[in-house]
Amino acid sequence: MHVQFALFADAANVSQEGKLNILGVFDALHVGQLPSLHPRATFVVRLKAVTEDRGPHGVGLEWASPGGEVLWSSRGELVVGEAPDGAEGIDVPLLAVIDLPLDTPGIYTMLVSIDDVEASRTALHVTQVLESMLPLAPGAPAGLLS
Repeated sequence: MHVQFALFADAANVSQEGKLNILGVFDALHVGQLPSLHPRATFVVRLKAVTEDRGPHGVGLEWASPGGEVLWSSRGELVVGEAPDGAEGIDVPLLAVIDLPLDTPGIYTMLVSIDDVEASRTALHVTQVLESMLPLAPGAPAGLLS
């Protein structure tokens, strides 16, 4: 099993037909103050599994600061089923709706592991911009600019 892609988005879902829908992909955030929290980001991972991957697998996520400190982690189990007849493999979407704690500017990393082996690293660039330099939309939460 391998990661086809991993990314941050505003939202994502899987339709009843099995289609993965992703809205608002991003790889950078501009915040007015730090520490801050980016609420309800969606981390999307698309795995490709083959027949040999059938069965249970451990999946882990680790959110790390620019200094390498793990700010949070989560582990779970994924069970891969049988691929349909004639298919070379199956797509396995993982959607995690998460709050992203941000304590300093720099490059944050989301590490994805499968069966305790690193499978993917996704970077998120965070910069601090003085709020007085940018107009906020009415009703926008203080501290979060984009």
